Amino acid sequence: MAKYNRLKSSRSAVIKSKLNYPVIDTDVHTNDFTPALEDYIANYGGSRLVDALRKAESSRLNSKAKGKDWYEQTPEERQYYRTIRSPWWARVTRNTLDLATYTLPELFYERQAEQGSDYSVLFPNNVLAPAGASNDTRQALQRAINHYHADLYRKYSDRLTVVAGIPMNTPQEAIEELEFAVKTLGLKVANIPGGVKRPIRAIADKYPAEEYPEIARYASYIDFYGIDSEYDYDPFWAKVVELGVPVTTHYGSQGWTGRSSISNYMNNHIGHFADGSQAFAKALFFGGVTKRFPKLRVGMLEGGADWGAHVYIHLVDRFSKRSLNGLQNYNPDLANSHELYELFLKFGAELLEGYSLSKEELTRSVLGSSFTRFSRSPVGSELEDFAAAGIESIEDIRDRWVNSFFFGSESDDRTIASAFNNRANPLNVKINAIYSSDVGHWDVPDLTDPLAESWDLVQEGVLSEDDFQAYVFGNPYKFYTEANPDFFQGTVIESKVARSLKVESLEQNLVSV
Repeated sequence: MAKYNRLKSSRSAVIKSKLNYPVIDTDVHTNDFTPALEDYIANYGGSRLVDALRKAESSRLNSKAKGKDWYEQTPEERQYYRTIRSPWWARVTRNTLDLATYTLPELFYERQAEQGSDYSVLFPNNVLAPAGASNDTRQALQRAINHYHADLYRKYSDRLTVVAGIPMNTPQEAIEELEFAVKTLGLKVANIPGGVKRPIRAIADKYPAEEYPEIARYASYIDFYGIDSEYDYDPFWAKVVELGVPVTTHYGSQGWTGRSSISNYMNNHIGHFADGSQAFAKALFFGGVTKRFPKLRVGMLEGGADWGAHVYIHLVDRFSKRSLNGLQNYNPDLANSHELYELFLKFGAELLEGYSLSKEELTRSVLGSSFTRFSRSPVGSELEDFAAAGIESIEDIRDRWVNSFFFGSESDDRTIASAFNNRANPLNVKINAIYSSDVGHWDVPDLTDPLAESWDLVQEGVLSEDDFQAYVFGNPYKFYTEANPDFFQGTVIESKVARSLKVESLEQNLVSV
């Protein structure tokens, strides 16, 4: 078969040719050829698994009420059931070449140079579909899908790697599928849902889901694994670190409060990946996961990187006010009753007229809800929200937020400037923004555009050239190799980095001579 090549027509390829470092794309969405996938799954586990996949896919893609999705309902039904507007036309279709490219592994492999990338991490669009399957089929279906993708992309492993979908319903299930994906299939990156929806037991016990499905649909909460979980996920995080696996997620918040429009998809979409990933990341931070597992590396994709900076800033700001020392400013026991009484006598005599209050009674009246809202004051670990995270200084916040988390930012996202603004970020740090093209989704009409769009940010002064290098190479390389030093072994990245280091060493020797 003749190789496909039209490099001359790609602006990204021209830019790439001028760079002296590789480009690592951390987020490419591929599309499975359904007949081949379903045949593979049928051979793997029978038609029952195929039915489970179809059901899970339908449930994931459509918001339904009374068995009818948004498009089947009348406007009156949408209002009555508050059916959330679902995404539609989410794939590039008019660009037929791209449609084929992210469906055919060989074609994508051949067009990587045209895209301007040396290495890409692939996220098949249904890799986490099994998360919506029933308990009796979920693991088998996830295993079949991961096995299919491992087989499909194995021969392209020098420049492509496909993620393993890992269900997180329980820590044990997650561990089993992670071990199978890594040890048996040789997959290197885990893709997890950023949260699992669970029933509120106080309601579920009274209104069982099988009898009251409509109540069960809404009477739930999201378990983000790191804080307030019914399960201990530490064994899973320990296994992740032991196996050297970087963890990724595309966790959205469509359907959450403020993102539940029944008519407007964009209203529900803008910012939803950032909000979903923020909830997940804060749970890991405040739950102490990044303290207990400092080698854990987590990449949150499609949400941009600016939220990583502003949460970091807010963590530092709030710690100064809500640490154990800072909290003493608000301790009602430290209010000086004598001083308060004297001030009232001097400046509030009219207000006190007709009241006969002791100093203590006056203090309680002024403090009001601080004394009366709760049956008792918080004690011990209840006092400090930063306790489980083990934060004793702002340097601890840096180490457990900035070092642990990486933030997927799309090529035309100008808010990335916040991530690299070390003048605003405490301790002069830069947030780990990583190049995530999002090829395969509607926001990339042409897969040859993203790298060039990112370089436009340099020309417009949004990014410096050094920040651009960190964004498309340095930070992605750090993300994968800090989790697994051998991540790029046998790939084009290994050879290009080795060649670059050799050239750098030669240049330094020439300068010294």
